[in-house]
Amino acid sequence: RRLNTLDRTTQVIYFLLGLLEILLALRFVFRIINSNTANGFVNFIYNLTAPFVAPFNGIFNDQAVTRGSVVEFSTLIAMAIYALIAWGIVKLLNVLLRPNPSSREVFTNTRRMS
Repeated sequence: RRLNTLDRTTQVIYFLLGLLEILLALRFVFRIINSNTANGFVNFIYNLTAPFVAPFNGIFNDQAVTRGSVVEFSTLIAMAIYALIAWGIVKLLNVLLRPNPSSREVFTNTRRMS
């Protein structure tokens, strides 16, 4: 039962990470191709992902590719850091909640095969 809960929790964490990574990737692509910020969907993605990118702003200077087009390194760093955090949480949960191999029940079969 504990393993089922651990596996389900791991799936939820990786699902949420995947969702965040997709949103951040969209933000990165929209910035690099200079998407119109007046568009509702683009604006929604920028506003939704801004709090996740904010802690990493200013680590590197964003590089302008062309007029208006920007390579936003803070988004790439955010994607890497959040992936590491999710991986670390899953590993910590495995350490804390996975049963010890010695505590598992072992079943043996003494029947001979003929």
